[in-house]
Amino acid sequence: MRPRDCLALACLALTGCTVGPNYKQPVVPVPPAYRGAAERPAASTQSLGDEKWWEVFKDPVLQQLIRTALQQNYDVKIAATRILQAQAELGITRANQFPMIGLGGDIFSERNPKISKAFPSYQANAGEINLSLIWNLDFWGKYRRETEAARANVLATEWGRRAVLTTVVSSVASGYFQLRELDLALQIAHSTLAARQHSLQLTNVLAHNGSASMLEVRESEELVYTASKTIPDIERRIEQQENALSILLGENPGDIPRGHPLIAQPNPPTLPAGLPSDLLERRPDIREAEETLIAANARIGVAKAAYFPNITLTGTAGVETYALTRLFNASSGIWNTAATLTQPIFEAGGLHAATRLAQAEEQQMLLTYKQTIINAFQQVSDSLIAYQKYRDFREQQQLLASAAQDAEHLSNTLYQNGGASYLQVLTSETDSFAAQLDLAQAELNERLALVQVYDALGGGWQQ
Repeated sequence: MRPRDCLALACLALTGCTVGPNYKQPVVPVPPAYRGAAERPAASTQSLGDEKWWEVFKDPVLQQLIRTALQQNYDVKIAATRILQAQAELGITRANQFPMIGLGGDIFSERNPKISKAFPSYQANAGEINLSLIWNLDFWGKYRRETEAARANVLATEWGRRAVLTTVVSSVASGYFQLRELDLALQIAHSTLAARQHSLQLTNVLAHNGSASMLEVRESEELVYTASKTIPDIERRIEQQENALSILLGENPGDIPRGHPLIAQPNPPTLPAGLPSDLLERRPDIREAEETLIAANARIGVAKAAYFPNITLTGTAGVETYALTRLFNASSGIWNTAATLTQPIFEAGGLHAATRLAQAEEQQMLLTYKQTIINAFQQVSDSLIAYQKYRDFREQQQLLASAAQDAEHLSNTLYQNGGASYLQVLTSETDSFAAQLDLAQAELNERLALVQVYDALGGGWQQ
């Protein structure tokens, strides 16, 4: 085959067809609004998920913790290395579309001794330089489909890294709020313990003067011990929570700095959810699932291209001579070209099975993509409902805690003046302590719901 014929065939391959289906974004049912959203449908396109994480979480200490985690967290670092791996795989796959060119050279000298008069001694010097080419023509688009799949895998790993960023931001914020709730519970326990120790002293004084019985002293001691026993348990949970946060920061277990108290962490009255259709473009796990679907769709083309002939071009050009001084003369030039075509004839059903496998994998990725979307809609709806209901619960718990504290104060006053029994004091103090701890938990639940809404809406990866 002449070189110009090979060149013409190569140009034809570059403009050849690409077998397999082209990707089209699947049509999925999208609700007009999220269930549980406060605003009316289409009332606002703004969404909490579009906000930067430092605009949602205002505590400077929490912001610094999140920055540290994004820089040092091992899950984030591992996700970054996955991107590097996918990019390298893309480079390897894309290289198959181009010819492989090699340069070689050979120089040798040989001398043979005289054997007889008929075979005198001689010396031969030779040299060769050649340029070789091997090109598997991508006439049917096999390598282009493989490159399309590899490129989609790169994008999938990039969106996967963003999903990790979102998870890290929400995990640090949730862990920090839980730590501040434990701090508040510990403060309540110490305050309650101090008040009950003071009450015990008064009861001992009354008992000494004959105005209180030993039973009332023992009941007062029970209140003291009930408050004191909660302190070491809360302290244990605080240190374990600090350890968990330290691991998220990519550090060894240690102390965690504090910022604003839990009740000072801002909580907006309503959260803008935005349009559900925007979630498909914002949530990293949805985008990752779609890129995985694109890759699976491209691999169908790779499988179908195996049905068609494989065309390979090879060629060598160079110079060769037995006189090294004439190595680069025009008369020393050599070249050869060849083209081979291989058509699969019998594969025992292997090619058909490979195509069916690629199609089945594409269907699996399609179903996974759709499942990811409806799960995302559920998570947004659940978190919006939780935020509103936890807010309502916290408001009622505040009223309950306030009433319980008033009842505790009144019962102690009446008891000291002989207008109430110590059983009433015991009951009111127990109820007040429990109501304050429940209020701290309610404050935490409301802020955790805020984190869940932000995470469900796909916020946190924007830098």
